[in-house]
Amino acid sequence: MRHICLIVLGFLAPIALGAQQSGVSNFDALKYRYIGPEGNRISTAAGIPGDPNIYYAGAASGGIFKTTDGGNYWEPIFDSEDALSIGFIAVAPSDPNVVWVGTGEPNIRSHISMGKGVYRSTDAGKTWSFLGLENTGRVSRIQVDPRDPDIAYVAALGHSYGPQQDRGIFRTKDGGKTWEHVLFVDENTGASDLVMDPNNPRILFAGMWQLEIHTWGRTSGGPGSGLFMSRDGGDTWVRLTGNGLPTEDQGKIALAIAPSNSNRIYALIETGDGVPLPDGTETESGELWRSDDGGDTWKLVSYDRSLAGRTHYYSRVEASPTDDMEAYFLTNGFISTTNGGENSIDHLGVSEPWGDNHDIWIDPHDADRMIVANDGGVDISTTRGQSWRQIALPVAQMYHVTVDTRIPYYVYGNRQDGQSARGPSRTFYSGFLGSVGNIPRGDWHDVGGGESGFATPDPEDPDIIWSSASGSGAVGGIVTRMDLESRQVHNVEVWPKNTVGWPADELRYRFVWDPPLAISPHNHEKVYTASQHVHVTTDRGHSWQVISPDLTRNDRSRMGPSGGLTPDNLGVEYSGVVFSVEESPLTPGLIWAGTNDGLIHVTRDGGESWTDLTANVPGMPDWGSIRNIEASRYDAGTAYFAVDGHQANNRDPWLYRTHDYGESWTLIVNGIEKSPLSYTRSILEDPVRPGLLYAGTENGLFVSFNDGDMWQPLQSNLPHAPALWLVIQEHFNDLVVGTYGRGFWILDDISAIQQLNPEVIGSDIHVFEPRDEYRFRPTVPPYASDQEPVAGENPPYGASIDYWLSASAAEADSVNVIVRGASGNVIRSMKGGANEGINRIWWDLRHDSSVKAVLRTPPRYASWFVLGENGTRDAPGLAPVSLLALPGRYTVEVVVNEWKHSTSLEVLKDPNSRGTEGDVRENFELVSQLQSDLNRATEVINGAERIRSQLQAIQGLSGEDETLELRNRAKELEAQFTAVEAKLLQLNMTGRGQDGLRWPSGSAQQIRSLLANVESSDFPPTEQHRAVGDELRVELDEAQAEYDVLVRTQLSAFNAMLVAQGLGGVISEDQP
Repeated sequence: MRHICLIVLGFLAPIALGAQQSGVSNFDALKYRYIGPEGNRISTAAGIPGDPNIYYAGAASGGIFKTTDGGNYWEPIFDSEDALSIGFIAVAPSDPNVVWVGTGEPNIRSHISMGKGVYRSTDAGKTWSFLGLENTGRVSRIQVDPRDPDIAYVAALGHSYGPQQDRGIFRTKDGGKTWEHVLFVDENTGASDLVMDPNNPRILFAGMWQLEIHTWGRTSGGPGSGLFMSRDGGDTWVRLTGNGLPTEDQGKIALAIAPSNSNRIYALIETGDGVPLPDGTETESGELWRSDDGGDTWKLVSYDRSLAGRTHYYSRVEASPTDDMEAYFLTNGFISTTNGGENSIDHLGVSEPWGDNHDIWIDPHDADRMIVANDGGVDISTTRGQSWRQIALPVAQMYHVTVDTRIPYYVYGNRQDGQSARGPSRTFYSGFLGSVGNIPRGDWHDVGGGESGFATPDPEDPDIIWSSASGSGAVGGIVTRMDLESRQVHNVEVWPKNTVGWPADELRYRFVWDPPLAISPHNHEKVYTASQHVHVTTDRGHSWQVISPDLTRNDRSRMGPSGGLTPDNLGVEYSGVVFSVEESPLTPGLIWAGTNDGLIHVTRDGGESWTDLTANVPGMPDWGSIRNIEASRYDAGTAYFAVDGHQANNRDPWLYRTHDYGESWTLIVNGIEKSPLSYTRSILEDPVRPGLLYAGTENGLFVSFNDGDMWQPLQSNLPHAPALWLVIQEHFNDLVVGTYGRGFWILDDISAIQQLNPEVIGSDIHVFEPRDEYRFRPTVPPYASDQEPVAGENPPYGASIDYWLSASAAEADSVNVIVRGASGNVIRSMKGGANEGINRIWWDLRHDSSVKAVLRTPPRYASWFVLGENGTRDAPGLAPVSLLALPGRYTVEVVVNEWKHSTSLEVLKDPNSRGTEGDVRENFELVSQLQSDLNRATEVINGAERIRSQLQAIQGLSGEDETLELRNRAKELEAQFTAVEAKLLQLNMTGRGQDGLRWPSGSAQQIRSLLANVESSDFPPTEQHRAVGDELRVELDEAQAEYDVLVRTQLSAFNAMLVAQGLGGVISEDQP
């Protein structure tokens, strides 16, 4: 049997870095961690009839969460799948363990994610099966036959970026093994809604929606839209026309059947509200139609635009299960009716869910209980919508991610459907109630700007934060500058003219929803943003200069009003804009710019002249959006860019590289498999190793070790949400990921990835050189719970130690990790993993623990107390203590049989601590002495317990006369040892029911308490600390002396009595 010994020892020469591909199939030992902030958009929700504890919530791009306690705790249950945009969740009425899921968000706008088909679980979400329909893009509704959980209907909207066949209504009768395409209108029309008569599941109504989405706008409505009905379970369908329904072109349709009266049907129909289209075409007016005879005839019952509002983004109606005249309308607000839609009731204040509502589920057994999915999370009501409990989940859609230079650093970004966000990368809270292990929700706060774009701290003054966005203020082209010291925000828009409702071609400057913002790496007072031009300020936003011509196609034919029947102009669908700006970190004035209509330019003179490089890019997808450009820090002529073509109906990955200032480009996507979700979102160059690149796609994160020639997954435990932006915090060497659907995630210390090369892979053992690690001290926590669903995760305290094992080395049963100081003394011994490839273990920067107190007797006056299986129990108030290592150099050595390797690790003082290096050492000297005292006290306690347990056994010997003297003497002797032990340890304590408050603690327990008190900071011990330590040491010396005398005299004499009677003596020490 082979064993591995990993020893932290001295210094290590830098490892040579190669540029070859790694050959590593996975990096699962390196784990990402979620840090926040709280999330936003939930697109669908469902519950279990009659069970108020179970709910499912499907996020717009963050997977599925489930609660089994009424909403207190939520667990992600879909993260193993690679499509996290959820369109609809349906629980089979006949079997609540059968859950159907359609992927792809159907709430339409530009910044939404696609799906990858249909999934089903037969064990209430524990496991999932993929059932196909991969190219349906977006599932708006699933209906399950109430009699048979294997019969289901899927309403597929389609990706909607161009014509496709995979749209309409699909049916399965065998649990998804096979599918029938039972309703197809045309390649431009999908299904926006589908309802089933709960009293007769053969009757179905479908809303069909002609829709097309592009970067340059959205078109809703046309001859394909309409209301369809089937009376034979979907075998045949009839388009319903006339009989009171609209006669002109329609758009999106939302439907509901009243369960208490199947003849009553509600239909929200997008009409254009009577406003002529831009080309002069007349439109019909009306919002809500109702049928009272099962769909034979219809009447217009409401023109109220608040029932649907922005129909593409929210248009949903649901009827109460107990009152056919009561219905709910989900829009920007929450609207209800009690008279069949003829009047609308606005719900305001506490009686209204968060807003921008998308889905509702009402318990068919209890009409008072409902859950609403919206842009703020989910809202649960048990009062028929009169009051709500709002719940946020960890599904934040972050557009970008930036970091500052603090120690530890903070993370920044702008969040869809919510304010911007700033929060800590880690916390060290410990206070009145002990350690707070997570990053509380309350540690995040707004930094200005809006819900899109960038939030970027000044690289030289992290108190200054710039933010770009849309959605508030002037709406288009928001730029703000915030001072953290005052928490005040200065609005410094380039052109602060409100753009709400205006099409792009009528604006002076076209600012898209999420405009770029970049601070010059050469002058932190120079800040760039962009419309169709590149703008720059050098006076903190008091003025802006245009430093480029229009760098876009300036195609006016694609700048008209967006929306179709319902215009919607908020900057989201503006085309012909500069989408990315990046200045070279090596050469001032070398600026790259990419547009959302597929052009890329460069200037080498600070904007005096620009060169269009687009013709040099082979296979550039037409009208693709250049999401980000990465200018190399190693070579001024090198740059990379990512193109997202999905809104131009191209979902392939597109990443490019140049080494000659854009004169030529190479497509670098090998290894990224094409799929409906493979379109590329971001690319990043490593700050340590040339040629090491990272890339994010719609559902994954990849790494390349050879300048992009080949990619491989770097997913590990990262959920498959869109990886929209990546950054490396260089001081801590952390990879920080901004996901659009699951918030911010951090991969701590990527040194192993940076140092991985053929030499390492060819070795049996290699220890990667870790980053320097700070011995951070605890800080007081805020008044905030860390038990909320959105609380972030801290890394394990201390240093990560990464090592490589070959297949043969990994055959060992265990890895021993030994930390040594400068003199070679053992600091810490640990067990590590023995897996082929990269392994990671965390050292908490502490020495080996003090001696553990092992009690072998029950507490006094508690004869009922039962010892553990091994006949022992822990000592209340006397848990082992390990000391925090001093700042300094430590070392790592891995040994497997004849193989070994080593490297060094530097431990640094907490820079936020006011204690000096000398204070830290003075503190350490006292706690070391106290730990030595604690070990001495524990040895006495352990010896006394060992003796007492044997003496108690002797007292139980059988025989009346022949053992009486022994038993009596054993009882006397046990009382003497008990009295000595009781000076060090309170023997009445059970460790239960706070009984430590009932009696005074012993000297050993007080030594441990004092040690923890002294070690809680980097400050030198007070005079009082020393005085109490001296006093306790005297008490310990006296107890130890008394114990030693008892062992040497009384116990020795008693053992002689035992031997004389042919019995073994009482053992006072552990025997080997």
